[in-house]
Amino acid sequence: SCKVCFSLRPLLPSLPPPVRDVDVPPLFREPYILSGYRPPGLPWRCYLLSLFQLHNETLNVWSHLLAAVCVALLSLQGPEGRGLSLDAASLPLLLYVLSALTYLSCSAAAHLLQAHSELAHYSLFFLDYVGVAIYQYGCALKVHKYCKRTKYCTTLMLQTEILIPSHKHSVTVFLPAAAILSWLSCTSCCVAKLCFRRPYPLCRKLCQVVPLGVAYLLDVSPLAHRLATTAWTGSSTLHGLQVALFLLAACFFSCPVPERCSPGRYDVIGHAHQLFHLLLALCTLAQQEALFHDFLSRRPALLRRFGEERLLLACASFPCLALCSALTALTMRGRARARLKKEQR
Repeated sequence: SCKVCFSLRPLLPSLPPPVRDVDVPPLFREPYILSGYRPPGLPWRCYLLSLFQLHNETLNVWSHLLAAVCVALLSLQGPEGRGLSLDAASLPLLLYVLSALTYLSCSAAAHLLQAHSELAHYSLFFLDYVGVAIYQYGCALKVHKYCKRTKYCTTLMLQTEILIPSHKHSVTVFLPAAAILSWLSCTSCCVAKLCFRRPYPLCRKLCQVVPLGVAYLLDVSPLAHRLATTAWTGSSTLHGLQVALFLLAACFFSCPVPERCSPGRYDVIGHAHQLFHLLLALCTLAQQEALFHDFLSRRPALLRRFGEERLLLACASFPCLALCSALTALTMRGRARARLKKEQR
């Protein structure tokens, strides 16, 4: 047994204790968080093993990691208890689940591994923003296909009639607009991350929040009108809960409270970004449950309303958005690498 322990020793390094903000480069520091940082420059396995260490990113990682596990388990069970099917009517639901797993996994990976180096920090958070863009479009897709229709919602979806060689087709600009706004959110967050340095000016936060906010307003507006004009029964209650959780999460994302009131007290547990992660994870779980209810109620009429071709075409834009966002992140990573090399000369 001693020989086994000795052979495993190189694979299980002892982790250095977390350090204070003055012991890490400015890029890794967060406002009003004075301790709990992992020193950069350690082997990758140290950051993987820090999943089981208490530091100022621990709850950020575990909240989204556990949420991803819950989303996956609920998806395996499916809305009818038989898992997710692969027919055209179920495809938007499947893509929403994939988008949720993508953003939760990318977020957990970014917060777990970003302390390795400055390039890793930039690269992983660019990946995080790709996950957010994919999730935004997944939400828009499920709202467009499964949201209970009202006259306002139909108008909001901007249905227009165009003539194409003696055939009349209904064309919506809701999903293209949602895709463009999702890509702009990814791009603006990447630019804000790379171009601004600490102490961050207010315009950096605006570069992040405004595109994200506009995209969210478009995606949630059909649900908002539904909640305002219909009785809160069934999935409507869950939709109301997920909207409330998201708005509360946005408040913590925008304002560093409570750590601003007492710097150093909430370094490891209780700071704003942790609360943002926890609320967003709960929001995602409530959203998924509401979506399952909507899917079951609207599935019989879905193919009749949209047709299989339009459903497949709407879903085809999902990988296009993912590709555009990934290319944007790779481009920004190249610029980050070039800038870091220039600064090291």
